[in-house]
Amino acid sequence: MLIASASRLLQAVLTAFAATVLVWALLPLAPGDPAMRLLMARGKTDFSVAELEALRRELGLDRPMVQQFLDWLWRLLHGDLGASFASGQPVVAEIFERLPATVLLLGLALLFSVALSLLFALAAAHWQDRWPDRVIQLYSQIGAALPTFVFALLALTYVVVGAGMGRVLAEVGWWAALLPAFIIGLDRAAGWTQLLRAGLLEQMASDHADMARARGATERRILLRHALPNAFLPFLTAIGVSVGALIGGAPLIEAIFTWPGLGNYLLSALSARDYPVIQAYVLFAAFSYVVAAFIVDLAAMGMDPRLRGRAA
Repeated sequence: MLIASASRLLQAVLTAFAATVLVWALLPLAPGDPAMRLLMARGKTDFSVAELEALRRELGLDRPMVQQFLDWLWRLLHGDLGASFASGQPVVAEIFERLPATVLLLGLALLFSVALSLLFALAAAHWQDRWPDRVIQLYSQIGAALPTFVFALLALTYVVVGAGMGRVLAEVGWWAALLPAFIIGLDRAAGWTQLLRAGLLEQMASDHADMARARGATERRILLRHALPNAFLPFLTAIGVSVGALIGGAPLIEAIFTWPGLGNYLLSALSARDYPVIQAYVLFAAFSYVVAAFIVDLAAMGMDPRLRGRAA
């Protein structure tokens, strides 16, 4: 187990390093001169060549690309992601100011996603090919096909505006986060429900399930005690893989519900071409995915000893 965990940790570190290279490349590979964009963001449209060259030296843009990356990586390891082009404030400080709101929203969304997918998949497998199963399959197909913001707009129109439930101008708090988190969870649970239902039905038709029936076990007991534990591993892996998608889909939902989190911060940065902020958000999403995947790998190895040998 220790060797397998060390192997997974090494893979996570290498993946995180590759992510830093790609994220750093957002700035130097973007069209235009970063120094010129920074001057324009500061409201300076009439600047001299000397001012531009001085700012390029200040930003280290006159150094070789490898040196620029190493300098940026060194600052990153010390918690320095640069300053926002728009506000001039440290990006790390602005991120930590908005991070609690996003963590609350996505944490609740993840709980809703897991709870709904477990409930729907178990119900669909228990009533296979009957009306509950057909209704759940219809929901999962529609949910997997439609983007999250469609659910958000429908909720905004018919729940918030039509029924007067919830608020558009949201305040940070778990009560205000319930509706947008439920919308994200409802959308994300659609694909997870399909995956878990397929796994449950496969396990219900397996030999060990037939042996349990021969010993007199009820279908409910077989579903909960035999099928669910064996089908849970692919479901757990899907949850880990989807963390990045949750973070990536947050900006539109936060904008629709005016949620004061990192998503709204990113959309403002995109419109202003504030590349340090964009870099920081992409890096946050990438590192969150790496950490979630590493935790899921450890949990999977704990549940299935056969994976330890493969990892080692």
